[in-house]
Amino acid sequence: MNARPVPILIGAAQYTQAKDAHPALDPLGLMARASLDVLADTGNDTVRSVIDTVCVVNSFSRDDEYLPRVLSDALGIRPEDMIYSLIGGNSPQMLVNRFARDISAGRRRAVLITGAEAIYSLYRASRGKVVLNWQDNITYRHLQEKNLPSNFDTLLRLGCDHEKQILEAAGDKYLEPNNAVEDAYDLFLPQFMYPFFETSLRYVSGRGIEEHQRYMGQRYEGFSRIAAQNSYAWSRKTHSAEEFTTPAPRNRYVVYPYTIRTMANINVDQSAALIMMSDRDASSLGIDRSQWVYPMGGAELSNIWHVSQRPCLYDSPAITHAARLALKQSGLTLSDIGVFDLYSCFPSAVEISRTAMGISEGDQRDLTLTGGLASFGGPGNNYTMHAIASAVDRIRRDRRLKVMVTANGWYNSKHAIGVYGAEPPDRPWEDRDDTDVQKAIDAETLPEPVERAEGLLTVEAYMIRYDQDGKPERATVIGRLGDGQRALADVSADTGELRTFERMELVGKTGEVHYASTLGRNRMSIPPLTRYIEPSL
Repeated sequence: MNARPVPILIGAAQYTQAKDAHPALDPLGLMARASLDVLADTGNDTVRSVIDTVCVVNSFSRDDEYLPRVLSDALGIRPEDMIYSLIGGNSPQMLVNRFARDISAGRRRAVLITGAEAIYSLYRASRGKVVLNWQDNITYRHLQEKNLPSNFDTLLRLGCDHEKQILEAAGDKYLEPNNAVEDAYDLFLPQFMYPFFETSLRYVSGRGIEEHQRYMGQRYEGFSRIAAQNSYAWSRKTHSAEEFTTPAPRNRYVVYPYTIRTMANINVDQSAALIMMSDRDASSLGIDRSQWVYPMGGAELSNIWHVSQRPCLYDSPAITHAARLALKQSGLTLSDIGVFDLYSCFPSAVEISRTAMGISEGDQRDLTLTGGLASFGGPGNNYTMHAIASAVDRIRRDRRLKVMVTANGWYNSKHAIGVYGAEPPDRPWEDRDDTDVQKAIDAETLPEPVERAEGLLTVEAYMIRYDQDGKPERATVIGRLGDGQRALADVSADTGELRTFERMELVGKTGEVHYASTLGRNRMSIPPLTRYIEPSL
């Protein structure tokens, strides 16, 4: 018998609300539905009475730190501890790892984790297609009272403001996602950061622009085929590679090189739930062993926090080391993993994870269990709980299968990785200290970019923003000055020139940069192709 209790997953459930649901459940209702389903999934009526922890993953569409209490009351559960997580797509996997350590140490007995988003219902209501009776939903009430749009930009900003208030009230520090220079270039939304990763990845891969668009599209075409077979997927339509990446009226560019279909679809109504306890308690309760799934290993690390201060824009040391640590704990190698679920908010997130973990380009193993955030759906911070629930289902059907799940918060910033299987880990879940690994990652932090740059700037990465009609509005680059310092700049270009940038590689090119005091930002002039100044190598 193991010296320590071994944490296991004894229940997993998912729910996707019908697009025409009337009445439409709000996030609390969706969580309650998934929680009732997960209790039923355990096959044991006594589980409810031993749950001592209820944890809710941060919800943009009902951002309320009292949700765990309200949900517990609705379910008739009396937990000792109720937790509302911080913002981050890494949260579900990070929580599983955290609770696995707690259960192993005897600090918790049984944990219910759940989360939900109902952003599609907010979207329907904003267009008069449904009337929502959500007056107890503080986020919905705030949007109504302030007459705010129910889009992701608004919800994310409200969520960050709320999180900052909670942390500061508790005496904790809130980490701003952007440094001052990034903030000056309006880079708050994730969709404005991931194109930098994508264009730098494209350049180092040696692929041309059209070739790389096909590459992205082929990856997502494969994901959509998996989503088409998933009854919980928001979209079960298979799209071709061209349909993913080719701009069209219903698939316009949002931020180059991403069209609507290549980005996480947050306009969904989805929920999921998990129940964890120790193998000892599961045995004493008579939980069917064929339903047990073991978290075999896990780790959580962050990359250098601010994107513009990372020496490399196309890698992830955090994923490299977290995957290594998770596999070491599980007693497995990467070749033992039968299927992955790599976080796929944007194509670059998948590619960065794949290369950071050492999965070869031609590897035939699936990189998603669900169909990915673009096709399956991207329910805010809770997507990875759907991936974990899917892993539980797959392992129950194939007890030999080993699954690795990656979870990503902000801009390839904070990461959590988990390995799952039908057998205990090689090494127990302990309060392992990975601070030396984190310090080694952080030690590579660059100084903040030069706010007022002058001279020549060589482009490392770039992106182009578009309006609601797909018209290019503004291009921004990240690059290096002659002395090696980082700088950001907006490109001096009209609409026609911005269209030209869609068809030519700017990475590696050099142009004049100067600070425009009227804008509070640097401006870069891109010379004609025949006059590009190639950097000396």
